[in-house]
Amino acid sequence: MGSVKVKNLIKKYDDVVALNNVNINIEEGEFFALLGPSGCGKTTTMRCIAGFEDPSSGEILIGNNVVNNITANKRNCGMVFQSYALFPHYNVFENVAYSLTVRELYQGGPATKLKSFARLMSKRLAKPSKTIEQKVMDALSYVELDKYVERGVNELSGGQQQRVALARALVMEPSVLLMDEPLSNLDKKLRNSMRTTIRRIQQEVGITTIFVTHDQEEAMSMADRVAVMKDGEVVQIATPTELYSNPQTPFVADFVGSSNIFEGQIKESTKEGSVVNIGDVILKSNIKLDKKDVKVMIRPESIELSSNGKIKDGENVLKGKVKISTYLGAQIRYDVMVGNHEIMIDQTFEPGTPVLPPGADVKLKIDPERVLLI
Repeated sequence: MGSVKVKNLIKKYDDVVALNNVNINIEEGEFFALLGPSGCGKTTTMRCIAGFEDPSSGEILIGNNVVNNITANKRNCGMVFQSYALFPHYNVFENVAYSLTVRELYQGGPATKLKSFARLMSKRLAKPSKTIEQKVMDALSYVELDKYVERGVNELSGGQQQRVALARALVMEPSVLLMDEPLSNLDKKLRNSMRTTIRRIQQEVGITTIFVTHDQEEAMSMADRVAVMKDGEVVQIATPTELYSNPQTPFVADFVGSSNIFEGQIKESTKEGSVVNIGDVILKSNIKLDKKDVKVMIRPESIELSSNGKIKDGENVLKGKVKISTYLGAQIRYDVMVGNHEIMIDQTFEPGTPVLPPGADVKLKIDPERVLLI
């Protein structure tokens, strides 16, 4: 298995800078996600690692080897594409065995090459070697498709096709597994199932995995660490919990999860933290910053809401009116007007508790520890 290092990577297309000084250090066996909106450079970064794009400058190392001048087929990277890229005229076994057969064709002796060529022409002309057969069956057992070897890929569900593509990548025993938005074509329930499958296999095999996605839920639920990208640059690299709890920029705070983000000014510094003004709203935060103008971020689930007098007036207690109530099953999302500010609150739904209607008077309480200043 191999670590991956990206050093000062720049990629230009004429006058367009697709990647601007990207630096990433991925540890051996790590599940690493590249997360960001469309056009942020995450797929270009992966394509440079895979060898499908040539960097304008910078270095890419797999293990201890600089691979800039090594062709894609010699980098020992497995690739799972968004479109799966399966051969429709091959069955499951043949799709997974294809790359092994091609490798035998180029690396084997004369007899092996002849047999491999015949196999590629038609499975009737030659059978796969025992080595290939064993490796294919091992890969298919990992993805729980060993009973589907003779099934045509067009007869499979989307999730099964995705697992065939994953088995085809794993069968080559690559140092690094690259996955480019592999779940984007699946429905929500199947995506959730495939997340579990991919993560289980990655942990069992212990392979270094780079996963490209624009879906923050995918990245946060699967990855050991996440790199958030914007406009061709890496904005922040952190574990999912750190990324969610301590975003370093307003972009990360807004892109990862739901957030209330307001313009604020620090009114005074105290022993405990800061007093910040958000227009006519005053809040205390446990954070100290050496600047006046700040972004104030509060997660919706960090706000306590009550309409029954449970919350008493005091520090960081605000009065407001419900604007919109949205029932989401396990949660209720309230949009509450506090003065001129609209604040999102996520409250756990308890059976038997009524959903507050628009216009209801409420109080909000926010722990100073949950008032983040950026």
